[in-house]
Amino acid sequence: MEIKAFFDEPTFTLTYVVWDEATKDAVVIDSVLNYDPIASQTSTRSLDQVSDYARQNGLRLHWALETHAHADHLSGAQLLSKRFDAKTAIGEHITAVQETFKGVFDLGDDFAEDGSQFDKLLAHGETLRAGSLEVHVIGTPGHTPACLTFHIGDALFTGDALFMHDYGTGRCDFPKGEASDLYCSVQERLYSLPDETRVFPGHDYMPDGRELQYETTIGKSKAENPHLRPETALEEFVSLRNGRDAELEAPRLLYQSVQFNINGGQLPSAAGNGIRYFKLPVNMRKPTDDIGDPA
Repeated sequence: MEIKAFFDEPTFTLTYVVWDEATKDAVVIDSVLNYDPIASQTSTRSLDQVSDYARQNGLRLHWALETHAHADHLSGAQLLSKRFDAKTAIGEHITAVQETFKGVFDLGDDFAEDGSQFDKLLAHGETLRAGSLEVHVIGTPGHTPACLTFHIGDALFTGDALFMHDYGTGRCDFPKGEASDLYCSVQERLYSLPDETRVFPGHDYMPDGRELQYETTIGKSKAENPHLRPETALEEFVSLRNGRDAELEAPRLLYQSVQFNINGGQLPSAAGNGIRYFKLPVNMRKPTDDIGDPA
């Protein structure tokens, strides 16, 4: 099994192409559609790199998989689906995320909150076939209620649940995120796997200026993870995680990313003037009056 990583530096996102050398069957995990928030313009720079790699190696892309509805980048799953006739899939609890943010963005009755924007909704314990590849689905809620880890061969693709062994875990302060759920996900469903199991996270933030890394192991995580080790108590982790989250800034592309990604990786429909618009809440966390005076 081959694993090729692509790094989107502006969002610190790692995209993985996983494929069988013998059959050329492949999946892509957590692809990126680039977005410039100043110009409000998308581009396919990252997707083109993935697409070129797939074509150069003659890959048969079966699935564009999402570990969750990302809040820091736009998903490229729909464009990969179009380019390679692949299908899209995400966790079945995306419906809870859609229900929450449908109200935040006032998306109206036409917005479906049943996950139908994706070709398949995945459940914990399910096995997804991609030709000769078997993708075992592990539910790892906490960062969001819909988070999944994909177990392929001896490798885990953990999204925002578990990062590199020197960095820690994903934040849990998004709506319906829960630190106690993440604790159970990692302790019961990831740390229970063999120590030699390889771990490929969804981001690398290169702490202390180190070089990019995107592969560790369950054993290293259990021994060195600064947030969560087997001996870490639930209350200790929840306190640490909630304390860190309270100090974190909102992701730079939060509202654009979530709005796009809960819609299956599709832009909003064009308005009457032919232009597409993202809805951006103003002062939602700290309300003000009409002229910006704090309430």
